[in-house]
Amino acid sequence: MYRSGPAESDTGFTQPTLDSLGTPLSEVVFCVVDLETTGLAADACGITEIGAVKVKGGEVVGEFGTLVNPGESIDPRVTRLTGITDEMVADAPGIEAVLPAFLEFARGCTLVAHNAGFDIGFLRHACELTDTRWPRPPVIDTVVLARRLTDKSEVPNRRLGTLARLFGSPVTPNHRALDDARATVTVLHGLIERASGHGVTTDAELVEFCRAIPSELQRRKRHLADGLPHAPGVYIFRDADDRALYIGVSVDVAARVRSYFSAAEQRRRLRDMLASAERVEVVECAHRLEAGVAELRLISGGKPPYNRAAKFPEHRSWVRLTDEPYPRLQISRNPPGPGVPRLGPTSGSQAQAAIGAIEAALPIRSCRTRLSPKRMSPSCVLGEIGRCAEPCRHSVSVEEYAAIAERAARAMDGDPAPVAAAVGERLTELAEAERFETAAEKRDELGAYLQLAAATHRTRSLVAAGEIVAAGRAKGGGWEIAVIRHGLLAGAARTPPRADPMPHIAKLRETARVVAPVDDVTDAAHAAETRLLLEWLGRPDVRLVMVEHAWASRLDGAERWNGAIPHDPSPWRRANGER
Repeated sequence: MYRSGPAESDTGFTQPTLDSLGTPLSEVVFCVVDLETTGLAADACGITEIGAVKVKGGEVVGEFGTLVNPGESIDPRVTRLTGITDEMVADAPGIEAVLPAFLEFARGCTLVAHNAGFDIGFLRHACELTDTRWPRPPVIDTVVLARRLTDKSEVPNRRLGTLARLFGSPVTPNHRALDDARATVTVLHGLIERASGHGVTTDAELVEFCRAIPSELQRRKRHLADGLPHAPGVYIFRDADDRALYIGVSVDVAARVRSYFSAAEQRRRLRDMLASAERVEVVECAHRLEAGVAELRLISGGKPPYNRAAKFPEHRSWVRLTDEPYPRLQISRNPPGPGVPRLGPTSGSQAQAAIGAIEAALPIRSCRTRLSPKRMSPSCVLGEIGRCAEPCRHSVSVEEYAAIAERAARAMDGDPAPVAAAVGERLTELAEAERFETAAEKRDELGAYLQLAAATHRTRSLVAAGEIVAAGRAKGGGWEIAVIRHGLLAGAARTPPRADPMPHIAKLRETARVVAPVDDVTDAAHAAETRLLLEWLGRPDVRLVMVEHAWASRLDGAERWNGAIPHDPSPWRRANGER
């Protein structure tokens, strides 16, 4: 017979209670939740939508769905992903009204989310902002479950869309909260069915099954996170010889570094890194932007062995014209000199795709033979079908071919419309001939070219603008200030709440580092930093304080083609009635 509390037997053993045995999974009420937000950081972004589905015994017993006014503008890139616009949330209730309703809906449930750390992190932060007590419910992460219950041979990754297909979800995830929650319900049921084969029958057993145990190494090295600041910055894991092993960035360095010593860190590469780590160095920063720039510079400069992204900017590719009597388009790792027409830097594949678009529009040669105006060379099939001006056969003079090369230079530095128009005509020809796969390839090349041209022109414009001072609103009040000079961060600061920011800006400009004037990016590392700054400057809450020179995009530039190339790989099939 069980009691409501522990009972001592004659043998001295503790009798377990019914609570310690858990509730059968068929009787557990799960609340599957999904959020859409304005960004990735819970302490710096807002919630735009909450969707939740309550299920028990495999049946849906309730649904909750609402848009939320985040109190800030939604980044256009987030809108493109979710379809949620500022207009859609303008009349929606704020989180202070939505949160109590959701918590009441989920009361007494076990919360479930796909990548639960993200959703639960936002909900807990919302509780902090509204002075609401977080109820500390049990939480199940379907990502963690999927890692234990699915194999790479059946799914390439554990994304929600991949798992929804695996378990036959009738709802396709689409980055809208309620639909994604509905898809997660199917994934949860599929995973629970598999977990039963491991003897998991109660909620307590399911929670325990999800809980990985930190390795002995992680427990032994946990002291490396002691005493670190709860502030934005860069953290550097160093070995006994003081070599940088891994460099990361966070708005809360202490919390982020502690996570490497928890059960949540399952990446073998970083566990191997911890085996060699002897200390953690921190570079505190004024705000997230300065931390991101510092991380870029430190990774590209130190080449830490356990970092992957941003480690080799010098391996990025540029598109340029060769310096010879009959120039051709070339991919180069070396940045072109000042004033030389170029596209990039970018990946080698995008550079090659951009070249393909320009070559499809212009009769510029694509062969790698070094041609001489004094002697002819063998022709190729492109000349025979009219796709090349055949300088190899001296069909054009050096001067006439120079005009073709000049058009290619303008395609990189000027108006992309001639290339877009020519490739568009080629796409029509291919569609009419029902060569849909080739048409899709050419469409992708055109998209890569326009995207690269737009990125190249944006970076050049920011660099040529000279000094720019901008300010973004800081969480908790005040402003995050950045002084940018020729596409590089020269100074950063955060002003106190309710203080006049102008004296702080004046002082920062005086102490910011000097940057040599240039009109274009000088190398790939410079370009990477410029693009990071452009991303920050494009945030809706960032305000321009001062611009030294003109900062603008050409009216006829590649920016106006943004979104003009469809993402569907087979638009021509549909246009011709093919399904």
